[in-house]
Amino acid sequence: MILDVLDEAVAAGARLARACEIAGLSIRTVQRWRLRPEGGDRRCGPRHMPANALSEAERARVLRVVNSPRYRDLSPRQIVPMLADEGTYLASESTIYRLLRSQSQMSRRGRTRSRSAPQPRATHLATGPNQVWSWDITYLRSAVRGRFHYLYLIMDIWSRRIVGWAIHRSESANHAASLMTRVCEESRIDPTGLVLHSDNGAPMRGATMLATLQWLGVVPSFSRPQVSNDNPYSEALFRTLKYTPSMPQAPFANGQTAQVWVGRFVHWYNDEHRHSAIGYVTPNQRHQGYARAILRRRLRVYEAARRRRPGRWSGDTRRWLANDEVVLNPERVTADKLDAA
Repeated sequence: MILDVLDEAVAAGARLARACEIAGLSIRTVQRWRLRPEGGDRRCGPRHMPANALSEAERARVLRVVNSPRYRDLSPRQIVPMLADEGTYLASESTIYRLLRSQSQMSRRGRTRSRSAPQPRATHLATGPNQVWSWDITYLRSAVRGRFHYLYLIMDIWSRRIVGWAIHRSESANHAASLMTRVCEESRIDPTGLVLHSDNGAPMRGATMLATLQWLGVVPSFSRPQVSNDNPYSEALFRTLKYTPSMPQAPFANGQTAQVWVGRFVHWYNDEHRHSAIGYVTPNQRHQGYARAILRRRLRVYEAARRRRPGRWSGDTRRWLANDEVVLNPERVTADKLDAA
């Protein structure tokens, strides 16, 4: 019966998740019922009050005790043994937990702070180069144990091009500000309105860095506190850098050695590396506006190959497309938003 009603609701245009919610069921329960030969509603019917349940007077007494000034800051796991030491038994810990839960008193007990609402993600759309940049700092091993060379990298998320980099002996907002100023000058762009995204490290939020961004007209953007995946493009770039086959297995002997290797990596990454997220063109080709012509030329090559040997193709040729819009931290689509749509 209930499965037939759900089928009618879905046929009329309702979402199965929403229909199950109204019926008081989960989608997994409905799927499990459909797998059984007998099908149908497998619920056991209304539950009866157990014979050993607390009476209303006993429930009121338990609530009065656990909410008294002496016990209101404690959990049932602490209240029960304290009462037992005094020769008093009211109910088991699980019973008190169920009672508090039924009265909506399980969110917080005592003076602990309620969990704050999550901060919104910093979401930015790039439809071309020099609109949204991302930057971060990573460590390169040095010959001295416990000391590192610090690599500063700025990339354009639309083209994936490394637009600037520097190596220093320390993390500093001054170094970051100098790099950003130099990159804007070398790129010969007007940085007004440019978004620069980073995590919440001290160099990113340093006074010198923020003042420099304000002077340049750059809009600072930051990841949410204690969230590791809000700067995905820089993290992906660092992973490519650390796991590229040319990465030395031994530590860098000095800063000059690290400079030379990073320079070679940046040249390879920008000018030779076919990036999967931008249609397997190089970041420089996309940044400079050559990507569309390259992708159209590839498409013509594939179409010509199909005309020569049509029997080798079971469907259409590869389209060789690249997304013209890149979103930093796109908004996640939840079930509530799907229902609202």
